Amino acid sequence: MPINEMLLRLSLALISGILLGLNRSIHHESAGIRTHSLVSIGSAAIVLLMETIQPNNADAISRVLQGVITGVGFLSAGVIIKENNTQSVHGLKTAASIWICGLLGACFGAGAILLGSLSLGFIIFILMIGESLEKLLFSLLGIKHISELPSTKESKKSK
Repeated sequence: MPINEMLLRLSLALISGILLGLNRSIHHESAGIRTHSLVSIGSAAIVLLMETIQPNNADAISRVLQGVITGVGFLSAGVIIKENNTQSVHGLKTAASIWICGLLGACFGAGAILLGSLSLGFIIFILMIGESLEKLLFSLLGIKHISELPSTKESKKSK
């Protein structure tokens, strides 16, 4: 594979990591630009490595992707925090963004530039407007936000 193709794929993985990490940093989350970029570049690099070692071997690349999906999922779980006193859970969006960052890196590493770029655009879109969209839909449908509903402990106490 030509060096310029490798540079393009790794650069796109880096850019996706920077953009998603910046979003999480702006929202004061623990995993920011460095974490997201490392996950994305690492995923791209392992897919590129497999293409170099085993070109056109879909089975080998499939096994690598399974490992990336599982491994990054395990890493992502580390940012999820459950508070015992309130039973609230934090870090789900950050965990999801780390996981999808690994998949974007794999897309770019495999040369699926259009798929990776479109996915990145949709992800950034939903991270930017998701909260406002949730509030609007909840308001229109008359649904209380999860944080406004009583927890299991509170509802047991009121009975």
